[in-house]
Amino acid sequence: MSKEYDSKDIVILEGLDAVRMRPGMYIGTTGTKGLHHLLWEIVDNSVDEIANGHGDTIIVTLEEDGSAQVEDNGRGIPVDIHPQKKVSGVEVVFTQLHAGGKFESDNYQYSGGLHGVGASVANALSRWLSVTVYREGYEYEMQFESRGSGKNIKSGVPVAPLKKVGKTNHQGTLVRFMPDDRVFEDINFDLETVAKRLREIAFLNKGIRIKLIDERRLTNGEPLTFEFKYDGGLADFVKYLNENKSVEHAKPIYFEAKSDLCQVECAMQYTNGYTENTFSYVNNIPTSEGGTHELGLKSALTRALTELGKKAGFIKDKDPALLGEDFREGLTIVLAIKMRNVQFEGQTKTKLGNTEIKPEVDALSYQKLMEFFDKGANKQILELAVGKAKQAAKVREAARKAKEITRAKNSIENSNLIGKLSSCSGRKPELNELFIVEGESAGGSAKQARDRSFQAILALRGKPLNAEKKRLAQILANEEIRTIISALGTGIGEDFNIANLKYHKVIILSDADQDGAHIRAILATFFFRYMKELILNGHLYVGLPPLYKVSKREQVEYVYSDAELPEAIERIGKGYAIQRYKGLGEMNPEQLWDTTMDPSKRSLMRVTLDDVANAELMITTLMGDNIEARKAYISEYANFNREETFTGKKEG
Repeated sequence: MSKEYDSKDIVILEGLDAVRMRPGMYIGTTGTKGLHHLLWEIVDNSVDEIANGHGDTIIVTLEEDGSAQVEDNGRGIPVDIHPQKKVSGVEVVFTQLHAGGKFESDNYQYSGGLHGVGASVANALSRWLSVTVYREGYEYEMQFESRGSGKNIKSGVPVAPLKKVGKTNHQGTLVRFMPDDRVFEDINFDLETVAKRLREIAFLNKGIRIKLIDERRLTNGEPLTFEFKYDGGLADFVKYLNENKSVEHAKPIYFEAKSDLCQVECAMQYTNGYTENTFSYVNNIPTSEGGTHELGLKSALTRALTELGKKAGFIKDKDPALLGEDFREGLTIVLAIKMRNVQFEGQTKTKLGNTEIKPEVDALSYQKLMEFFDKGANKQILELAVGKAKQAAKVREAARKAKEITRAKNSIENSNLIGKLSSCSGRKPELNELFIVEGESAGGSAKQARDRSFQAILALRGKPLNAEKKRLAQILANEEIRTIISALGTGIGEDFNIANLKYHKVIILSDADQDGAHIRAILATFFFRYMKELILNGHLYVGLPPLYKVSKREQVEYVYSDAELPEAIERIGKGYAIQRYKGLGEMNPEQLWDTTMDPSKRSLMRVTLDDVANAELMITTLMGDNIEARKAYISEYANFNREETFTGKKEG
């Protein structure tokens, strides 16, 4: 008998309760990324205030008790009574979804917030939140709490109305909040994650001063403190990204422009590498999938360099036609625009879709680039750009011929794959998995261990080429790389089409040692440079095999790091035996299935690009030519028993 369905069964979620019921709708996830999203929303409010001409300093403090604090010296949140809600402006901002001062252009021309939901969402998903406002000579305070337990929690309830507590010479807003451990899997803010994002914000808003204080970490009795301030804006950002690369000119190409539709800031610098690296932002939000603003800039750059190259005699009539991609070889670009009414598209909402922006950015950028390159002092950079483009064009034809290898029909049957790919019987790409393993021994065990209905094995017989600082033609000359491309079915470069991906989980499976880490880094570099969409769409993973087997009679535990080993030994007890796995080939098929390939037991790390700029810096450091920088990075960060390289989510 079906249950009766009446109007009484319709649940009305009032106020902030809807946020707590479905937090993923507002912050994406209740994992680490979602936790930091709360902090970004409060920070973004302060950034928006300063970006619109009010104040110049933001102080972020990670408190010892696990809470976070954000203070700015802007105008302060309005404290007067709201005409409709009949409560203070502070209470409205922190308790009402879609309430804020960013909907009227008179107050904020540009904003990076979530259209009025940021502050209220942070309140809804916190145990408690307090606000101190310094405004017009007075200090005001207000506190909020999430009360109750289980399904009866009321989110972000005011403890009392806004209270005037005294006079002050300060101006601005201070927000302190404690993330709710009933919502989030982990409420510990990661210092490195916070520092990277704040540094990025400082680059994107030149002249802004951002101070980060970690009260949890003391040095000589003082909290660990960082300060970010870049008067050069994006020019400093480009220099930072290229600090471990060999650059072709010391001074970046830089310009700013403004119209009624948008503000544009851009910096570029040529390196001696062969890959184009473009990082774009809209209202401080990374647009890792690009969009109309990138298209506008690239069109302008091609036009300006072509016209001025011909005018200066660097491009002759007999020269082959140069394409946009030729002019961008080895170029690091950072583009930031600010605009109203942002429209994102794409699955991850990181691609700008506003059609009116392409011609606007094109026109503004073209004018500024023509002015820049037409100056006598910059003619050398113009000549350099044209020379690099001509060389790129010569190689392009060779690359085109090489790419024909990847365009063959039925690429799974391609000769590159014979004896290497053991395909699966499943015909649904969204269910299928491809394990990329090194060596015949590991490949043999994986082939026996797998579930043939949905798991394919690609055994590499040699080490793939390091794709850093290699042209596409050189990459495609490597047999192992060609094998990977053929197996995936997506093509590469401008031929890449994610819709043709044959396996929606591409899993790098290598030994849990230094050599295995190197293999992971080489493959991750290739995917980052030439199949970035694979990562952006969440298809690339790293398998985590165990380091040890601890056993006593029928009792067995697999251990995945040295840190976990003592606890496993204690659980097993006296009389235990330890086996250390030097490689995947030492595991029999049953062990490999139980520990690494069984979806119900295994651990996978999804490779993510939440921060593309820092991923670029890491790849350059680890895989580039600067040996000292690489040694310093490895010494500080490397742990070969876990996957750290721009990896975010762990799957059970």
